[in-house]
Amino acid sequence: MKKFFSVLVLSAFAVACSASDPGVTTAVKSKLAADDTVSALEIDVDTADGVVTLTGYVPTQTAKDRAVQLARETDGVVRVEDRLTLDPYATVDSRIDDTTDSAAEATSGTVDSASDKAGDAADAVGDAARATGDAASAAARDAAPVIEDAGITAAVKTRLLADPDVAGLRIDVDTRDNVVTLTGTVKTAAQVAEAERIARETTGVSRVVNNLKVGS
Repeated sequence: MKKFFSVLVLSAFAVACSASDPGVTTAVKSKLAADDTVSALEIDVDTADGVVTLTGYVPTQTAKDRAVQLARETDGVVRVEDRLTLDPYATVDSRIDDTTDSAAEATSGTVDSASDKAGDAADAVGDAARATGDAASAAARDAAPVIEDAGITAAVKTRLLADPDVAGLRIDVDTRDNVVTLTGTVKTAAQVAEAERIARETTGVSRVVNNLKVGS
């Protein structure tokens, strides 16, 4: 139920925000956060004149293709620049294959040297397996704050949209490690202060970086 509500909220303000570059950025981030394939990934989204640029690391080609597809299908997107990079941890499996080949080669010498080489190869396989485990553990640790950041972004944006005194559609919200950054243009200094207050009082926010500008 909690996940369904989060997806519903994200979808609601993603549609509402698609009129400007900051709105397109927010809409794309919301779709990425709501998708099971890429929701836990740290993907940076930037929009200029309707052209969306995606940067960051993804674990698989499938996740890469899915992120590009979600961005391309977002209202207001003219074109998608795919600058996503496959996570280097994904190459750990090839390391295991290489060490397995080393074990096979170790049997080609004398009985004594074959035994030694086989032992070395087994150690190498063990090291690769431990590296795989470490990479998986690191990925799990890294995923948690990314999901939490996406939830904070959704919560702040929703509160901005609900406040009649703030031009929520012109404010881009980005969260990293619980630090919320506000960018965009609003009409008055009072709206700048109000937007910062709303973000600061949102659950989970540790600090607010206010880059809002006053303009027409």
